[in-house]
Amino acid sequence: MRNRRLLIAGSVAGTAAAIAGVVMLISTQLASGREDMNAADQTPEPAVTIPPHTQTPTTLPATPNTPLASVSPDPTSAPEAADPPEPDAKYSLGDSGDGVRDLQARLRQIQWYLTDVTGEFDDVTHQSVQGFQAKRGFDPTGEVDEQTWDRLVEMTATPTEDEKHNRIVAGPTILGPGEDGDPVRELQARLKQIGWFDHEVTGNYGPVTSSAVAGFQTKRGIPSTGEVDQKTWDLLGGMTRTPTDDELTNRPPKPPADASGLPDECLTGRVLCIDKTDRALRWVTDGDVHVTLDARFGSELTPTREGMHKVYWKSRDHVSSLFDTPMPYAMFFDGGQAVHYSPDFAANGYDGSSHGCVNIRDKDTIAWLFDQVRNGDKVYVYRS
Repeated sequence: MRNRRLLIAGSVAGTAAAIAGVVMLISTQLASGREDMNAADQTPEPAVTIPPHTQTPTTLPATPNTPLASVSPDPTSAPEAADPPEPDAKYSLGDSGDGVRDLQARLRQIQWYLTDVTGEFDDVTHQSVQGFQAKRGFDPTGEVDEQTWDRLVEMTATPTEDEKHNRIVAGPTILGPGEDGDPVRELQARLKQIGWFDHEVTGNYGPVTSSAVAGFQTKRGIPSTGEVDQKTWDLLGGMTRTPTDDELTNRPPKPPADASGLPDECLTGRVLCIDKTDRALRWVTDGDVHVTLDARFGSELTPTREGMHKVYWKSRDHVSSLFDTPMPYAMFFDGGQAVHYSPDFAANGYDGSSHGCVNIRDKDTIAWLFDQVRNGDKVYVYRS
C-alpha cells in the first residue's frame, strides 16, 4: 500500500512539472510578441481620412423574428404623391374667337359640325364635341381638353381662311365645257331629274349644260362657274339617283308613282309613306304626293320596323347617343328609329345600311321636309 502511495505521488509531481514547463514557454512567446508589436508601433502609418459622404453607415442587424413587410414606413420619410391636377379646358361653352373657328372648321371636315362656322362655342358646338369624344372613348364633357384637341388635329387638316369664314372656293374642274361622252350623259340626266336640264340628253357639254350647272351651283351657294368640281358633283349625286338606261337615251320615262298606287294607310291625313321595296319615302297629305325621296334602311340584324307609327320627337342637329354619329333633321317615330339625313348614304349610296333608321341622302329636301312634318304625323313603313 505504501508503495502505491509513493507511485501516485511521483506521478502527480511529474505532471505538475510538465505543466509548469508549458506555462513558461507560453509566457516567453507572449512577451516576444509584445516586443514585436511595440517595435511596429514606433513607425506610425499615415492617417487615412474618409470623406463624410463615403463613410459606411452603421447597419443594424434585422430582427430575425420581424418580417420586413410588416415594418410600417415612417410617414414623415417621403411625402405622399398628390393627384395630378385636372387639365384645363382649351375651349368650352361661352368661348369665342379664331380658336373656336379653327375647332368648328376641323369638326366640319369630319362631319361632326354641319352648320356655319361662327367662332362662338354654342350648344351645337358643345354637342359636336361630345359626339367626337364619345366616339374616341374619351370622357364626353363637351369641353375641348388637350387630349381631345390633339386627336382632332391628328385627324384633320389645318383649316384655310375660306373654311373658317364659310367661303366656298371652286375646286379643280372634273367635267367642263367641250367634253363629251358617258360622264356628260350622266350629268345631264341627273340635272334633268331635279329640273335643271330641260333638253334631251346628248353627252355633249355645251352652253346649255354649262348654264344648267351654273344655276344648280348658285342655288346651293357654291361658286357658280358652270364647271363641275368635286363639291358640285357630290351635291348633285346626293340629290339624285343613278340614271336609268331610259333616262340616258331619252326613252319616255315610266309614269311617276301617284297616290293611286299607295296603300290605304297613306291616303288620309299627313303621312310619311315609306316603301321598303321601292326604297322610297313619299310625303303625302290627304292623298297628294308632294315629294319622293330615295331611302335606305336597316340591315337584317337591325331592321327598320314596319307598320304604322307616329312622329313623337324632332331634333334638327341630333347626334346619336348610341352610335355617336350625326343624325341631322331627325324625326323619331319608333324608339330610337328616325327618318334623318345620312352623310354616309349621300357619299356611298346603297353600299351600306342604317342601324334601323330611314336614311335620306337629299339634304336640301330633307331639311325642307323637317319643317313641314309635325309631331303626331303618321309614319307608315311597308313593303309593296
